[in-house]
Amino acid sequence: MARVARQMVEDAGVDVDELLEKLIANASAEFTTFFYYTHLRYNLIGKEGEGLKQIAETARIEDRNHFEALLPRIYELGGELPNDMKEFHDLSGCPPAKLPDNPTDVDAILEVLVKAERCAVRQYTGICDMTAGKDHRTYLLSQAILNEEVEHESWFSEFLGEGPSGHYLREGETSPFVRKFMR
Repeated sequence: MARVARQMVEDAGVDVDELLEKLIANASAEFTTFFYYTHLRYNLIGKEGEGLKQIAETARIEDRNHFEALLPRIYELGGELPNDMKEFHDLSGCPPAKLPDNPTDVDAILEVLVKAERCAVRQYTGICDMTAGKDHRTYLLSQAILNEEVEHESWFSEFLGEGPSGHYLREGETSPFVRKFMR
């Protein structure tokens, strides 16, 4: 653990235990979303679903990257993940993005996807608000993840016909904002 990092964040006025709780909840949400998006992606079939498959795959991989990027900061601040997968799953800051009752209903799958992304946007906005001007490293990491989550939401909301967002699917490498936090 980086004792100086935790001390500096505490001295700046951040409740580190509360911050760790939020970071672990988000790590759980990212990890479980990676799992659930795998299941959702496999069910995006047919004329309507095939067009979404690559978008869901990009969001899925980036959520895994978000999980990987969060872990060092959790441990730097003295936190740790539970040793039990069920317990970790249940800590998620967002509800599970489970396959809808009708797995062939592409619109229902889109609703699950956009709901998950909107929850993530709220979660990371909260962490940014908590750490702005106080914990620069956590703020920058959360802001980077937030940027990608906003794009994920925009991709799925456009397919629901909620209007244009101005965001485009990434070509080539994933996680352009979070990449600098990956090792």
